[in-house]
Amino acid sequence: MSRIRRTALASTALLAATLTACSGGSGSGGGAAGKAELKPKAEMAVSVYLTGDQVKAGEPVTVMIAEGRLAQVKVTDAKGAELPGKISDDGKTWTSQRNAAPGAEYKVEAQNTESQSASTQFKTSAADKVNKVSINVPKGSTVGVAMPVSLVFDNPVTNKAEVEKQLKVTTSDNTEGSWGWIKDYSGNDRVDWRPKEYWKSGTDVKVEMNLNGVDSGKGGGLFARDYITEFKIGKDRRVEVSLDTKKLSVTEGGRAVKTIPVSAGTPGGKKASWSGKMVIMTKEGTIRMDSQTVGLDDAYDKMVDYSMRLTWSGMYAHAAPWNAGNFGRANTSSGCVGMSDSDAEDFFAQSQIGDPFEVVGSGSKGNADIGNGYGEWNLSWDQWKAKSALSGTPQNG
Repeated sequence: MSRIRRTALASTALLAATLTACSGGSGSGGGAAGKAELKPKAEMAVSVYLTGDQVKAGEPVTVMIAEGRLAQVKVTDAKGAELPGKISDDGKTWTSQRNAAPGAEYKVEAQNTESQSASTQFKTSAADKVNKVSINVPKGSTVGVAMPVSLVFDNPVTNKAEVEKQLKVTTSDNTEGSWGWIKDYSGNDRVDWRPKEYWKSGTDVKVEMNLNGVDSGKGGGLFARDYITEFKIGKDRRVEVSLDTKKLSVTEGGRAVKTIPVSAGTPGGKKASWSGKMVIMTKEGTIRMDSQTVGLDDAYDKMVDYSMRLTWSGMYAHAAPWNAGNFGRANTSSGCVGMSDSDAEDFFAQSQIGDPFEVVGSGSKGNADIGNGYGEWNLSWDQWKAKSALSGTPQNG
């Protein structure tokens, strides 16, 4: 038989489970001398550190036993998800390996080495401020070989090392890579994971962001959920634009498949193209391009077809039929890489988000800032690793 008793104390939530033993049968002669009196075991009591009437979110949960030693502890949230943890060497406490999430309810189930059990429940305090994450690669996507994993945070992240520890990339071929912290073009904190070299076609990638209950640091607030995404690396398709020859070349699997005459940015000023290693960020199709939004006054305002974004600041590859006379002859655009309608239609159809897009040759305005798109490929591997908050230690997926 067992009975459960709950006692509320000033700074702990205490639930004691009392187990008693029952016995039957008779001894020799059936007299009193033949009966053995069993003493009940001492109560088992477990408690959880509290602040007022709630456990503080953003800190580990500690479960303690009043007497004896803990054998096992299970802490689950309202959805049944388990909070992993470890029992101390002396068996007196169990501490979670992850922080308690804000505004959550948890159930504690504990057992001691005498096979007694006890349970209790507690709530965590709500977060004063919640941080959120935007992820660049949607679940189920297929992307090109240059696509990094890019996480942009709503609020500042000053506890970068603690946040980075909760980020895990797993790949089907043990791809070597590293996280690196940069400023996004928006001005927000951002962390990207890039492989040492371009991805191998066919690689499966899983990204786990175990951030629930993690503190961003001053001004950032707590994270209130975990995130996960999975994607696949598609065909190895690479693009190179030569500002000298005014041609765009495409390879697939290392084999040349297409050459397209183009006209890139006008050399010598704001209308010059960015150069270096970029990535096709999005395929936006038909969009309105207004030069005033990118600091070029009233140079243009028109609808543009087959548009593919290369930088946040507005460099695209797209159809530019109004500039047909200069394709393959002169760079006269306002910074984008323009081509004929038919070439743009085919290029758009065959391209993948995440394809590398490199601009070489003379007359550019240099490389864009790393956060103005996915510019990390312009850094050496050692330079990129140095941007990790964990001393540049690479992560094998």
